Amino acid sequence: MPRNRAALFFIACALGGLGGALGSIAGHAFGKAGLYAGGILGGLSASMLVARIALWRHWIVRSQFWPTALGAAIGFLAACAIAVNMLSSPIGPVLSTLLIGGGAVLGARAADSAPSLE
Repeated sequence: MPRNRAALFFIACALGGLGGALGSIAGHAFGKAGLYAGGILGGLSASMLVARIALWRHWIVRSQFWPTALGAAIGFLAACAIAVNMLSSPIGPVLSTLLIGGGAVLGARAADSAPSLE
């Protein structure tokens, strides 16, 4: 089964950033707290979507689903921390989305190399 790590990386970066942006747009109606909460919830939801798409496209196997989703979610939370502290420049928030893709790939690789219980 082919495993396309580059495609997983790029789709995680794109969808993670998009999920965070759309969530913050939706949350903005509820004030500043809603802006942040919506962005975080949108990005975490996108992490689940990334893992689902990767499974559907056969980039990962079923046993890699949760580690991939968790890796993307941790990468997204790290990207949030960087983006919030670097809002004065667009470079920080844009480059921090690379952490989402890196987290997804590392999660998939960690599950790939984990010992089997069989």
